Amino acid sequence: MTQYVDLAIVGAGSAGLIGADFAATLGAKVALLESHRIGGDCTWTGCVPSKALIRAAHLAHDAGHGAPFGIEVTSAHADMPRVRERIRGAVATIYEHTTPEALKGRGVCVCIGPTAFVDAHTIGCGDQRFVAKHVLICTGARATIPHVEGLSGVPFLTYETLFELDALPSHLIVMGTGPIGVEIAQAFGRLGARVTIVGPQLLAREEPETQALIAHILRREGVEVVLERATHVGRVNGAVELRTATRAFTGDRLLVAAGRTPNVASLALERAGVAHDATGIRVDKYLRTNVRQVYACGDVIGGAQFSHLAGWQAFQAVRNALLPGRAAGLPDALPAATFSDPEVARVGFTEAEARTALGARVEAHSWPMSKADRAVCDGQTDGFIKLITLGGRKIIGGTIVAARAGEMIAELTLAVRMGLSVDTIAGTIHAYPTWSSAVQLAALDVMMARFRTSRGGRMIRWLSRLSR
Repeated sequence: MTQYVDLAIVGAGSAGLIGADFAATLGAKVALLESHRIGGDCTWTGCVPSKALIRAAHLAHDAGHGAPFGIEVTSAHADMPRVRERIRGAVATIYEHTTPEALKGRGVCVCIGPTAFVDAHTIGCGDQRFVAKHVLICTGARATIPHVEGLSGVPFLTYETLFELDALPSHLIVMGTGPIGVEIAQAFGRLGARVTIVGPQLLAREEPETQALIAHILRREGVEVVLERATHVGRVNGAVELRTATRAFTGDRLLVAAGRTPNVASLALERAGVAHDATGIRVDKYLRTNVRQVYACGDVIGGAQFSHLAGWQAFQAVRNALLPGRAAGLPDALPAATFSDPEVARVGFTEAEARTALGARVEAHSWPMSKADRAVCDGQTDGFIKLITLGGRKIIGGTIVAARAGEMIAELTLAVRMGLSVDTIAGTIHAYPTWSSAVQLAALDVMMARFRTSRGGRMIRWLSRLSR
């Protein structure tokens, strides 16, 4: 059976779903083609289940740390089958809005089955064929399996299989110190497992002080942080042994959290003539491939891998395919968040990046969360806000390490995108006492520091003394 459509979207993860909804809203005849299941990693093995797990871990941790608030709980036990069912319930609730029936009701044709190109306009999905004027590829990525000696000979988990565990590991070894590794290591440690996390650098893309603080907090909670590269994995007496150049660790479960690899292998892209390699599909700044009517976005093009970026790019790509004119598919400001506790969120330049790119005009300003009244009330004072500015004015980057950093970073993202100054943030009334009011206070601190040292500030203080 062959169908003719205006737009065929290959991949029904967060990008595909947003792109399909937008295309249908524009009145286009759109087909959403998926080889596995609607929702992609985000719904089934990524954002949703991981945050449900982290919530359970938060509750277990808080139950055991209520004494400073006058709340005594003798013990907290993690019932892993019930934790798993809670995770599955969250996934099912979110999936309800994206079932084939729900999508059909919104004007989207859905096909689930093996999906590959026949030619540059034709895609096979199961026993059907779709001939499309335009194509958007957003097939996401899968867990990267690193080349570590012996790894192929031992059982291991990835984020794709982790959430099926129905028993708490006695000792979980995590290979990988990026966001996934850090989130899972802390969560399982809080649920009661012994945890060792191994990798050359913790949260390598973050500020050095962020790395140091999160390592300190993990260790404080009992997670063994080993900043060395894994060199060998093997079996010892039925357990998994991971070795570095100097040490060896034995556990009953191994999680490989070594990043993600774009899903390009099964699409037969060569039949369409779409340029790609192991790092992803090549696109221009408008998300168009070398084949004029074919676009790609999200994790499959490599680079930063976030669900919010993939969804935003899908919107841009559909707009470029179906409407006159074109819009850039590379964002002016991209927030990143790691959902550890405290959370880590960042946007724009880090200090090192800014100094390399812009030189002596760059200033960095740190403000501790211990000065935030809400953090004091909640007993969550670990963390800081770091603002990167040009001359103490224009905000060009920021890092927040705080209990609600993922929410707080939105204001700094807007500031970076719109070229706002610290004066604008400081002069905008924020509700009190909130976590976001800390951003205002951090900006005010920068503004006042500039005022104290500026010629204008000195003049105003001099005039003020004369008028007394």
